Amino acid sequence: MLRCLGRLPKRPCTLIPPHQSPSLPAILALRSASSEAAKQAFSAEDVAKTKVENIRNIGISAHIDSGKTTVTERILFYSGRIDSIHDVKGKDGVGAKMDSMELERQRGITIKSAATSMLWKGNQINLIDTPGHIDFTVEVERALRVLDGAVLVLCASSGVQTQTYTVYRQMKRYNVPFISFINKMDRMGADADKTLTQMRRNLGVNAAYLYFPIGAHHDFEGIVDVLGERAVYFEGESGENVVFRDVPTPLEGQIIGRRTELVECLSNVDEELGERFLMEEDISNSDIEEAIKRTVLARTFTPVITGSALKNKGVQPLLDCVNRYLPNPSEVTNYALQMGSEEKVLMDAERSVAKHGVGLAFKLEESQYGQLTYVRMYQGCFKKGNTMINTRTGETVRVPRLALMHSNEKENIMSAYAGDIVAMIGAHCSSGDTFVDSKTPPEEQVTMESMYVPNPVISMSIKNMRSKDDDNFSKALARFVREDPTFRTSFNPENKEIVISGMGELHLDIYAERIRREYGCQVEIGEPTVNYRETLTEPVDFDVVYKRQSGGRGQFAAIRGSMELLEDKGAEVEFVNKVTGGQIPNTFIKSVEKGLRETLLEGALAGFKITGIRFVLKGGRTHDVDSSDFAFSRAAYFAIKEHFVKKAIVLEPWMDIEVSGPSETSGDIIQSFNARNGNLTSLDVSENLCTVFANAPLQGMFGYTTHLRKMTSGVGTFNMDFKEYKPVEEDTADQLIAAYQDTKEYKNLQSSLAGV
Repeated sequence: MLRCLGRLPKRPCTLIPPHQSPSLPAILALRSASSEAAKQAFSAEDVAKTKVENIRNIGISAHIDSGKTTVTERILFYSGRIDSIHDVKGKDGVGAKMDSMELERQRGITIKSAATSMLWKGNQINLIDTPGHIDFTVEVERALRVLDGAVLVLCASSGVQTQTYTVYRQMKRYNVPFISFINKMDRMGADADKTLTQMRRNLGVNAAYLYFPIGAHHDFEGIVDVLGERAVYFEGESGENVVFRDVPTPLEGQIIGRRTELVECLSNVDEELGERFLMEEDISNSDIEEAIKRTVLARTFTPVITGSALKNKGVQPLLDCVNRYLPNPSEVTNYALQMGSEEKVLMDAERSVAKHGVGLAFKLEESQYGQLTYVRMYQGCFKKGNTMINTRTGETVRVPRLALMHSNEKENIMSAYAGDIVAMIGAHCSSGDTFVDSKTPPEEQVTMESMYVPNPVISMSIKNMRSKDDDNFSKALARFVREDPTFRTSFNPENKEIVISGMGELHLDIYAERIRREYGCQVEIGEPTVNYRETLTEPVDFDVVYKRQSGGRGQFAAIRGSMELLEDKGAEVEFVNKVTGGQIPNTFIKSVEKGLRETLLEGALAGFKITGIRFVLKGGRTHDVDSSDFAFSRAAYFAIKEHFVKKAIVLEPWMDIEVSGPSETSGDIIQSFNARNGNLTSLDVSENLCTVFANAPLQGMFGYTTHLRKMTSGVGTFNMDFKEYKPVEEDTADQLIAAYQDTKEYKNLQSSLAGV
C-alpha cells in the first residue's frame, strides 16, 4: 500500500472547481449557515425512531490539554444540547458539562469518560469524551472498544505528543476510523503545517487538509474550505454564525496546491480514485468526498480540519465531517463469539426486534440508584422490564431501567436498539460482560470480545488513619476496583499493608482523594514497604538452655542443633528433626517448630522475615516438672535471636525487567539502570524500537514509570517480574539494622537475652 507523505510529482489532470459562480465582493459577507439553523431539539423519546444510517457513535481522544473537553463543550452548544458555554476549569462556577466531577473541574483535566447524545443536521451523534492523561488510559480503551469512529484532537503548537501515540495505537487496536482536528490555532507557536508533517512522519498516517487555517496565534481568523474554495469565518458572540467569504488574496495560490495534495493522498490508497487520477479523468468534489469516506472507513486516510475551540472557530465544519465521513453502525463489521465453539458470528445492525438482542457492558459506575452500567447495543433490542442473560455467569437479569446519559444526567427511555449507547440502572454485572435476550436459545448465545486492559505499572501503600472509617474505606476500595479494571488492591501480610496498584502516581492520587471526599476517610499513601529478607552467610551451631524460676513451677528447655544454608536464599525455612533416643518428646519437638515458625516472621538482624535456611534439631534435655510447650517454643526463639544473628545478612528482592522504547532512547534507558545499581543482561535494537533486558533491586524501581515516560516522551513501556533475593549494599544494611535496633521490640529483646 502506498502512503502519501509528501507531494507527488504533478500530473496533468483536470480538477473541476466546485463553484462556477462569480467571486463575491470582499465587502459582502454571505451568511450561509448558522448554528440556529443546525440546532434541533433533542428528545430521548425519539431515539428509538432514529434510522441506523443517521447514527454516529464517536469519541473525542487526544493528549492531555489538547482541548478535547473544550471541543466537546462547543459541540454541545452548537447542536443546541446546552444553552451556554462554560469554562473547563470551572472558573465561572459551573464548569464544562462533560466534566461533572468536582476534582475534574479543580484540576482542569478529564478523569473519567462521559457520554452524551445530540442532533446535528438530521443525524444523532452519540459522543464519549475521554481523558487525555495516560494514567486514565483504560477509559479510552473501553470507549474505543464500542465506538464506530473518533475525532483525534491535536494541539497546533505542541503537535504530536506522548499520549497522541497511545491514542493512535488504541484506535488501531480496535480498527476505529478517525478524522483529525488540529486545535488551538490561536496559541503562540501554533503551526498546523508542522503538526500535519508530524502526523505523517511520527504516526505514519496518510493525512491532508480539508480545512487549512487563515493565520495563526493572534492572527488566526478562520479556515479555508479546500473543496469549497472559500474562506469560512465564525461570527456572533460564541462563533455560532458560520459565514463564507472569498479566500484572502495571500492564500488564493494555496487552494489548487492543497486540493491537488488531497487528491494525490487519496489516489495512493483508493483504487477507484487512483485509477481516474492516472487516466487523467475529471475529478469532481463528489468523487473526492466519496473517496474520503471509503478511505476513512478503511483507515488508510484521515482528513484534517483546523480551528480553535476556545475561540469558537472550526467546530461546525468538524461536525459536518463527522456526519459525512465517519461510519454509521451498519457500515462497521462487528463480530461476537459463539458460546462454547468461539466461532465468529456477524452482528446485524438493523434496528428491529427481528434478531435477538446483544449488548456489551463496557463501563460501570456507582450511583444513588444502584450500579450504572454503560451498554453498547450490537444487535436487536432491549426493553425496560424485559429479562436478559449474562453469558459469562449464566444469570438471568431484569432490565430495571434504561437511560440515555448526558454527562451525569439521565434521560429515561423505554428501549434500546442496535447502535445505541445507553445506561442500565440497577443491573449487576462486571465490565466486559455480554448480555443477550433471555429468549435466545442456548445454541445462539454469544459473547462479545472484551476490551484490552493494561496491567498496573505502579504500586503504593495506602493506610486508613481512623479505625472508625474502616467500613467506608473497605467499601471505597471494593467500588473502585469494580469500576476500574486497572485499579487493584492487595494485602501484604508481612508488613500488614494494603497495597493499591494502578497506571501511575496521578491515577492512585486521584483515587486516594476520592476516598477522602466521597467516603470521608482520612487516608495516606506512600511507597510500599520492600519485603526484605534475612538469611545466613555460613552455617551456625546453636545450644540453648531456656530456664526461668519465679517461686513456683519454673520453665525449662534445652535444645541443640545447627542452621544450614539452602541453595535458594528466598526459600521457606525447612525444619528437620534429627533427635534420637527420646531426648525430647515429640510433643515438645512440635513446640520447637512452632516457636521457630513464629520467630522467623520477626527476623533477628533487622526485623525482616528469615528465609533460605534449614533448621536442624539434633538433641536437647527436659525437666520432669518445669519443661513445657512454652519453654521449648521460647528456646527456638532464642536460638534464632542469639545464634542466627551472628552470621546473618539482609537480602533484597531483585527484579527481571524488560523495557521497550524508541531506538534513539536506548542509551538513556541503559543509563537509568546504571543509576539504580542494575545490570544490563541484553539489548535488542531494531530500526525504530529498542528492547532492554536488565535486572535491578526493587527499591530502585519505585517511580521508574514516571522517569521512563519522560525519557521516551510517553512511548516507553516496561514489565517487571521477581527474579531472586540478593544481599543489600553495605550502607543500606547498616541503615536497616540501625533502624531496627532503635525500636522498642529490639530493646526488650536485649533485656530478655540477658536472662537466658
